[in-house]
Amino acid sequence: MKATLNINQREFAIDLTQPIDISIPLRGSEDNPVAWYLSKPEIEPVRMGDWVGKVSEGESSTNFNTIIFNPHAHGTHTECLGHITRDFFSVNQHLKQFFFLAQLVTITPEDHEDDSIITLSQIESVWQSNCQDAFVIRTLSNENDKKNRKYSHTNPPYLSAEAVVFLREKGIKHLLVDLPSVDKEKDEGKLLAHKAFWNVQDTQHLNSDARLDATITEMIYVENRVTDGLYILNLQIAPFENDASPSKPVLYKIM
Repeated sequence: MKATLNINQREFAIDLTQPIDISIPLRGSEDNPVAWYLSKPEIEPVRMGDWVGKVSEGESSTNFNTIIFNPHAHGTHTECLGHITRDFFSVNQHLKQFFFLAQLVTITPEDHEDDSIITLSQIESVWQSNCQDAFVIRTLSNENDKKNRKYSHTNPPYLSAEAVVFLREKGIKHLLVDLPSVDKEKDEGKLLAHKAFWNVQDTQHLNSDARLDATITEMIYVENRVTDGLYILNLQIAPFENDASPSKPVLYKIM
């Protein structure tokens, strides 16, 4: 089914029957990816005395699960600047548009001593000026185990603050990465890339030009068969009143 979207005063045709899902599903098992020193998420049937909310156990007419998870640690999630500020901001209140022109790029982070970093020069080398709102980064190597990787204490790659400033100044409002964070895992709370992207100088007292409508999406997975280039991004979130929500970013080829 063909659809025509008007984005940034330009029309784009896409085929809605050909979505490219770049999210990682949340599973209540060891197959789920985990970051930030937590254990796996839990998806378990409700138990009330002898009653179990699971049809296969014979006592219930419905499956009735309780889910315990952390959006930042357990899979694809989209966050707003409320992730780092003293004052509360909800991603559900500040993400109000859901279709964007996006550029997908593939980058091999550079080794710098003990770190792997996506640098300004790397971002500059792949940048294309097309008035895109979103920027999607796939890192190499790109094995399937990103879908269930255990990131805690592994010092994953991250983005330099200079690279993020470049994207912010180019007008990127939605940054998507296949990493658990745009920042270094153990950075003493500096959060330089987060602050740079949202243009936040002081997390205790928000500056007037902080970017309330910008989002960061982490822990995506883009299969190798998906080629670099321009796409339409549909950024779907669950309506959580929280700084972050589990999300389902979907790309569409432009016809």
